[in-house]
Amino acid sequence: MIDFREPPSNNVFDDIAIMTPLYQQFLALQFAIKEINEDLHILQNHTLGFHIYNSYFTTTWTYRASLEVFSSKDKFIPNYSCDQQNRPIAVIGGPTSSVQAHMNTILSLYKIPQLIYGSTPQMDAKTQDAAYQLMFPHMDHQYKGILHLLLHFRWTWIGMIYTNNDYGEKFIHDMVPMFSQNGICLAFSKELPAISYSDDILSSVEAGFEMFDVIMGSTVNIVMVFCEIEEMILLRLFPTLSKQEGKPLWKRVKVWIMTTQMDFTSLPFQRNEDTDFLHGALSFSIHSKEVVGFRRFLQTRNPTLEEEDSFMRLFWENAFECSFSKSLMDEEDKAICTGKEKLDNLPTSVLEMDMTGHSYSVYNAVYVVAHTLHNFQSSLPKCKRGEQEAKEKLLKQPLWKLNYVMRRVSFNNSVGEKISFNQYGELEVGFDIINWITFPNQSFLRVRVGRIDLVESQEEMLTMVKDEIVWPRRFNQAQPLSQCNNKCSPGYSKSKIEGKPFCCYDCLRCPEGKMAIQEDMDTCIECPQDKYPNKNQDSCIHKVITFLMYEEKLGTILAASTLFCSFITVVILWIFIMNKNTPLVKANNQGLTYVLLIALLLCFLCALLFIGKPSKVACALRQTAFGIIFSVAISCVLAKTIIVVVAFMATKPGSKMTRWVGKRLGGSIVSCCSFIQVMICITWLAISPPFPDTDMNSTTNEIILKCNEGSVLMFYCVLGFMGFLAIVSFMVAFLARKLPNTFNEAKHITFSMLIFCSVWLSFVPTYLSTKGKYMVAVEIFSIIASSAALLICIFSPKCFIIIFRPDLNNKKQLTRKKQ
Repeated sequence: MIDFREPPSNNVFDDIAIMTPLYQQFLALQFAIKEINEDLHILQNHTLGFHIYNSYFTTTWTYRASLEVFSSKDKFIPNYSCDQQNRPIAVIGGPTSSVQAHMNTILSLYKIPQLIYGSTPQMDAKTQDAAYQLMFPHMDHQYKGILHLLLHFRWTWIGMIYTNNDYGEKFIHDMVPMFSQNGICLAFSKELPAISYSDDILSSVEAGFEMFDVIMGSTVNIVMVFCEIEEMILLRLFPTLSKQEGKPLWKRVKVWIMTTQMDFTSLPFQRNEDTDFLHGALSFSIHSKEVVGFRRFLQTRNPTLEEEDSFMRLFWENAFECSFSKSLMDEEDKAICTGKEKLDNLPTSVLEMDMTGHSYSVYNAVYVVAHTLHNFQSSLPKCKRGEQEAKEKLLKQPLWKLNYVMRRVSFNNSVGEKISFNQYGELEVGFDIINWITFPNQSFLRVRVGRIDLVESQEEMLTMVKDEIVWPRRFNQAQPLSQCNNKCSPGYSKSKIEGKPFCCYDCLRCPEGKMAIQEDMDTCIECPQDKYPNKNQDSCIHKVITFLMYEEKLGTILAASTLFCSFITVVILWIFIMNKNTPLVKANNQGLTYVLLIALLLCFLCALLFIGKPSKVACALRQTAFGIIFSVAISCVLAKTIIVVVAFMATKPGSKMTRWVGKRLGGSIVSCCSFIQVMICITWLAISPPFPDTDMNSTTNEIILKCNEGSVLMFYCVLGFMGFLAIVSFMVAFLARKLPNTFNEAKHITFSMLIFCSVWLSFVPTYLSTKGKYMVAVEIFSIIASSAALLICIFSPKCFIIIFRPDLNNKKQLTRKKQ
């Protein structure tokens, strides 16, 4: 329970406030100032000094430290300082956004130049007259780098923890929509509790325990950590919590992806805790290079020398767990510090000998101040009165002028890296991607495995060396996968699961006729018209061009049938010609018989127009020739039937039908009927003639070459007129079938027309229900079958008499039958 009757505690634990890993940043400051003061080309006749103020990561102490900048050295009287010699000309602040924001609130009032490192404060940097420069590029570059890294490894199912401040909220506000637009979704998004460095620190630590269960209980393998340097303290509690649960942490560890703002630190009681939870982690860091001489500088530190600062002795005691005071040694049972301890022997969790990204920013910030002073001094009028007056003139200049020069400074640092700011005071530099490798002695190694460059091209922004990355041990050095479910294989598409994030989905087989060539396609797509999906529906195959060919079995059979029927027709025509003087041939209009046989021969032969590759001429002749020839054949049958009826009626006494008996009647009927069909075909060819076409949709795996009928209406007009003639012929023949005539063909015509009509009535539904070359085959079969029906039913009885019963083929027999 919180008791509001007492103010919050401001008591800071001295041992807790000492974070030895952060001491390297102070050493980087010392090292840079030492180099500058020894370099006669940067600041001639001037020496840089520094003051260190501790903010304790709290608001109160940050404001106090900011006010102390403008106070006298020994007395805390804000805005009262007469010491021009020790007057500060710039402030380097960090490493957290809260410290920087509170610091800026005070320092901006005095227009004192500020160099901010470690984390970008949530302030309006988009102003030309801002009193601070950022040792950081704009955060949008890091956001894009994070996105490209996730997409590079195809990590779409991640968790996220972020710091409990405006900085963390802005990250969520900017990044979550960006993730969603690129197919990345969050399994969880948790806010880390704020760290307190007062006597209620235990409550802050306890608030982070439940975070452990959320993270370790999730199915994600990737956790995005957008926190700052102090949140590392909570993450270092994970090994302890895992031991309490009796489960080895290495079997559950995630791949942490940490932003540039986060760095390694710990409290004294965490000194001996494992760092294994960081093994295989990836983090972003300001691009840096090894600074020559820095390691040697650290190795020469000696806390027993008088010129060393008081911070060194305090750091030394905490780093080596010893004491320079014998009284404290007796009370706390500590070893005595000799000053001969080696920093090289410390685990990197206590102090890193290689310069970190934050320390590199501090190092560059000092050089920015030095080059700014150099440029500013060069711009002032030359002073001839001496060195001391030149110094005083420089120190009396308004600080806002120095800030103006600082934003425009540009130089190469000691390792050859260009240091410059853009118009908004943001450092123009990229990011390194660091892989963390830990060891059992609480040490770790940072290995550079990639880089984010400030380029517009997304393809060139990210550079990775996958083979050098060390992953957490539970992945057996295989790249971790982090997906809500397995990817949909080619041939399947994603199907959203209601109530779950869009990264979680089912996989459905593509419907027939569609395919998915890639993994995780949202929808199946159709192949181009000239292709079709393969059996697995994961690629497209070229369709086979097909048409009814002579070479294939079906085409061969139909062509052979056509030629055979044509041969039979020719034989019958030859028989009739050879026996043209016999009564049987002369009966029922000999001329019509010859025309009918020739028409049937052409009917059989026109079927050959339907076989083979469609051409412009063949398409124009197919249906028109078929329609005209069949109309001639049917009109001949109709004429022969009508002649039988007229001849019978003419035999009746007083009949006026005698004048209609003769060859004119048959010729007129054939001519009129054929003329009508010819006019229909001419109109068809004039309006919309048939033409070669391709059918890509009727069958799945074929491109059908066919003849497009052009005008479907005219096509059915041709068929309709043929049907009309056939029905009339059938009706007339049916009525005349019992007329008393020896050579009466009406019975045979009736049966032939019955078969003819049956064939063509069944043709229409069959034709419409088939596809491709089989439609053509159906029409050819109908032509052959209907023509053969006429040929067989009408002429087979006569051929039988002519060949096998010639005794019946005489006039005497005809006369006898009439009686």
